[in-house]
Amino acid sequence: MEHLLEEHGVKVTPNRLLVARALGESHRPLSLRELEDRLETIDKSNIFRALTVFRDAHLVHVLEDAGDGVRYELCHSHHHDLDDDVHVHFYCTRCHRTFCLEDTPVPPVKAPEGYEVETVSYLLRGVCPKCAL
Repeated sequence: MEHLLEEHGVKVTPNRLLVARALGESHRPLSLRELEDRLETIDKSNIFRALTVFRDAHLVHVLEDAGDGVRYELCHSHHHDLDDDVHVHFYCTRCHRTFCLEDTPVPPVKAPEGYEVETVSYLLRGVCPKCAL
């Protein structure tokens, strides 16, 4: 995990390492509240500061989902400027969780002339397999 932070130009600190590990181990995007629950030894402001540094270094994807707002997901791209880890997300309307569909790339969309795309978000909504049972 230290290597991924360094590749993105992020100084490795104990708190940043804990936040990055929590995101990496989750296998789905997490809200700030979920990170707080997982990282009881770090206060909310320190978690948020780490996420801000990660966002600025293109180390996390920041997703606005259909549920409780913003979620964060570790970006597995190994480049601090180019994000080659763009994929579709799925929001379950029953369990209110957001899942990464890593094998489903975001379809290319050509913006009209004069528009400069900075990020892409593609969210599907419905019922996840576990809730569909």
